[in-house]
Amino acid sequence: MMWIQTITEHIATIETLRDMAPMIEDAVTALIETLQKGGKILVCGNGGSAADAQHFAAELVGRFEAERKGLPAIALTTDTSILTAIGNDYGFERVFSRQVSALGATGDILIGISTSGNSRNVLEAVGSAKRIGMKTIGLLGGNGGKLAEAVDTAIVVRNPRTARIQEAHILLLHYWAGRIEQAVMDGA
Repeated sequence: MMWIQTITEHIATIETLRDMAPMIEDAVTALIETLQKGGKILVCGNGGSAADAQHFAAELVGRFEAERKGLPAIALTTDTSILTAIGNDYGFERVFSRQVSALGATGDILIGISTSGNSRNVLEAVGSAKRIGMKTIGLLGGNGGKLAEAVDTAIVVRNPRTARIQEAHILLLHYWAGRIEQAVMDGA
């Protein structure tokens, strides 16, 4: 019974993404345009969302499904020396914002991933991105939290269960990677 219930919950959560199609398309259009104009994508999150950030950056820098040039994407979750130095010297809430300030530029885009929508360090990163003139996208869960109002485009998976939210987030990231890859290969 538990397996069937998990599958049922998963499908129901994924089905809710249909209602967000315009926002999902707006977000991927912004990502494609950023890359076409020579910008880069920065991605951050905590825990499982950190893994998703790394996964997405790997799909772009490496490849998703086709051979093509590498694309500029940076997961802000990967450099342990930077993370621990910033955490020690400035506090954990600044581990992403400090990197955004150092690596981001006007015309770049930040994806902040947070299943609660209230991750302080992701909120700080969004604030830094906006001060620089970067666009911001939130992949969020629950009710979207504070990040829903802070980002330019909020994709909120309205489910209270972290696992279901993360399953929807990885589907969206894979969809975006595919769309970006196709745009690059089409020369669009």
